[in-house]
Amino acid sequence: MSQPEWAPDDIDIDRPSASRIYDAWLGGSHNFAVDREIARQTEAVWPDVVRYARANRAFLGRAVRFLAEQGVRQFLDIGSGIPTASNVHQVAQRIDPDARVVYVDIDPVAVAHSRAILDGSDRTAVLQADFRQPRDIIDQVRDRELLDLDRPVAVLIVAMLHFVPNSDDPWSAVATLVDAAGSGSYLVLTQGASGASDEADERIKELYRRTPTPLTPRDRAETERFFSGFELVEPGLVNLPDWRPDPTEELDDRFENAVIYAGVGRKR
Repeated sequence: MSQPEWAPDDIDIDRPSASRIYDAWLGGSHNFAVDREIARQTEAVWPDVVRYARANRAFLGRAVRFLAEQGVRQFLDIGSGIPTASNVHQVAQRIDPDARVVYVDIDPVAVAHSRAILDGSDRTAVLQADFRQPRDIIDQVRDRELLDLDRPVAVLIVAMLHFVPNSDDPWSAVATLVDAAGSGSYLVLTQGASGASDEADERIKELYRRTPTPLTPRDRAETERFFSGFELVEPGLVNLPDWRPDPTEELDDRFENAVIYAGVGRKR
């Protein structure tokens, strides 16, 4: 397979990436054949995974809109992925054009494409950084004066934590990021817990071992630990589609067969 023009020269097009697999499920075009194959094999064992990917994106939009309506004007999107429709800055800036958004990702394709489409925007920025090194993210944001960390910031970590193993202590990374933000800041996250069945979960884990970021599902107690020091916004920590669904959204029983936790917390 030849290298697409939009791909960085040093990218390995033969190794799948979680962000590009997600892009494939969302109908994006910045993915390779190897990503689409993992996406296809995952769908074969969990047919509703595409619905959950889209539900995850919808949750992000609802959460950003809710926070913007509460007066939040700064957003730090960690593991932002490859841009698609209804990106964070688009949702927030519909409410206030002066809202500032910083996108952070480790994937070079996500970073390159984000920079290309956001070129010329003075209210957005893109950083290539590793969530597991939160001080580096904070230092870049502060040194470049991208956000005012003395004021409230919404830290968004959506569809990313289940790609960080427990050995990397993601709880400390989340705490470091939010501790650096001002009083009244928020944490928005989703965390995968279980799929359609134990058999499907094991098969999906096997598939993601081919990526640089194998899956680490977490139960409710492990997910609630991320919100230590926060007051959860109603309805609390719930299954992804149940967090403040839009009245026009139709939910069905298939969403009850899998759990991806979603929550929004306000820093005390």
